[in-house]
Amino acid sequence: MANLETDPRRIHAQAIKRGVTPAPQTRAFFNNLITLYSNSNLHSSALHLFHSIPCPNTVTWTSIISAFANSSLAIRLFVSMLRHPRQTIPNARTLATLLKTCASLPNNSLGPQLQSLSFKLSLYENPFVGSAFVSLYCKTRELDAARKVFDEMSERDEVCFGAIITGLAQNKKPVDALQYFVEMRRQDVPSTVHSVSGALCAVSKVAMLEQCMIIHGHAMVTGLALDAYVGTALIDGYGKCGLVEEAIEVFNELDMGLNVAGWNAMMAGYAQQGSKENVVELFRSMESRGIEGDEYTFLAVLTAFCNAGMPMETELWLNRMKVQYRLEPKIEHYTCLVGALGRAGRLDEAEKVALTMPYKPDAAVWRVLLSSCANNVHPDMAWRMAEKLLKIDPNDDSAYVILSNVFASAARWDEVKKVWKMMRDKRVRKEVGRSWIEVLGGVNVFFAGDRRHDRRDEIYAKLTELMAEIEKLGYVPNWDEMLHEVEEKEKRDLLWYHSEKLAVAYGLLNGVTPPGKPLRILKNLRICKDCHQAFKFISMVVQREILVRDVHRYHRFLNGSCSCGDFW
Repeated sequence: MANLETDPRRIHAQAIKRGVTPAPQTRAFFNNLITLYSNSNLHSSALHLFHSIPCPNTVTWTSIISAFANSSLAIRLFVSMLRHPRQTIPNARTLATLLKTCASLPNNSLGPQLQSLSFKLSLYENPFVGSAFVSLYCKTRELDAARKVFDEMSERDEVCFGAIITGLAQNKKPVDALQYFVEMRRQDVPSTVHSVSGALCAVSKVAMLEQCMIIHGHAMVTGLALDAYVGTALIDGYGKCGLVEEAIEVFNELDMGLNVAGWNAMMAGYAQQGSKENVVELFRSMESRGIEGDEYTFLAVLTAFCNAGMPMETELWLNRMKVQYRLEPKIEHYTCLVGALGRAGRLDEAEKVALTMPYKPDAAVWRVLLSSCANNVHPDMAWRMAEKLLKIDPNDDSAYVILSNVFASAARWDEVKKVWKMMRDKRVRKEVGRSWIEVLGGVNVFFAGDRRHDRRDEIYAKLTELMAEIEKLGYVPNWDEMLHEVEEKEKRDLLWYHSEKLAVAYGLLNGVTPPGKPLRILKNLRICKDCHQAFKFISMVVQREILVRDVHRYHRFLNGSCSCGDFW
């Protein structure tokens, strides 16, 4: 509510006393009054005033449409505007406001119609309208349409670039988003909070540390590093890259200006590595400053305890969320409890939670249970979990792979063959495993047995040297995930040349990564048991920290142990 001096009702009353009534010559005053009513959250008064204006012009219509920008009423008002006897013509602001409305409403298909109208009104290339179209199409996940609009614009300002960078980053197109950010800088278009935070969001999706540091430096030079949104994106970016030390430095510089999203980003960075003490400490510090946690705050706390393998604490915090903080847990919160129970080997209890929670279990819940069966070598239950997962998504290749690994661990080779036959019969293809390492701003991608790299001979020689060294320390190949009929040499070659091992060998070559610095490897699938075991030994041999981010979590290998506690 506005204060007394700017209260639109008081201003309106004074105008009536002075004899000022809605008329063409006073239209500008009443247009502003509509906006004042809207900003004061007095929307019914704004609508009543609008209907009292005898000759609404484009600004009048735009003002009332803007007042209801978060409601479908804005669309009905726009249609009335087009049908108005005076045929009031929409301007760029009118269209941009309506496009914002369309982006906020579910199942809205007005985009193409409004695009056609923008052509007729010669507003299509207006940067204000163009950026609104880009945002709308990104919101509706029509990314080709968003790119087409952007590429066809003759003038692209910082708002347009911010819209396309943020939209692509949020729709799992991080590389494309970063390409647009580079193009923006090449064209000397000024950076904004939206373009920089969008680029950092893209970096966090692929955990590109060097790019994160480059954008951080750019944000400092442009004076955007102290902005809360950019700061939150930096914290999230460093956290997703596995460097929570850098994230906490940014957090400590900005914590007085951060909202709950910034605190959540810092907690999530600790949570993915299972640093429960740091997460709880941040939670209590946030509370002491009067900042109320939300569902994402508790998701970070629950994730931390789940990754630390502490089911009792996970359940305790879930109950605190419901009872003490009166927040309704989502399915992701219950999934953490299912995972924590499964990690502790309490599979029956984990399944009971999945079946009794107030949500229908989704694929993520059954996949967590299936992975728990794999870690606890429980083949019969794994079969049931895989059936439930495949009922939701028959083409989920991970279900077949994990199930076959469970049977292999139990030496039930006939079932292993049966699973792979099922996979072939249903024409489900296993996702190709790949790992990548960032070097000098570039990304080097490796596949199993990959021989495409320019330094392949050095890579394979280094890997052979490493495997010989770790065997001296007691490393024994893990054959569980391979059929027992395969010849031992073939087994060894298949295990030795996994993509993550090739990436580590490359990272250890001279001139690739600075001595003493952690090696950072990313993998698109779950890291296999053999590579996990090998990396623990390699960390001892090379006296280096090895960070591996697989599809589930971060693994921090140091001095022969992993932060995951051998459960992932």
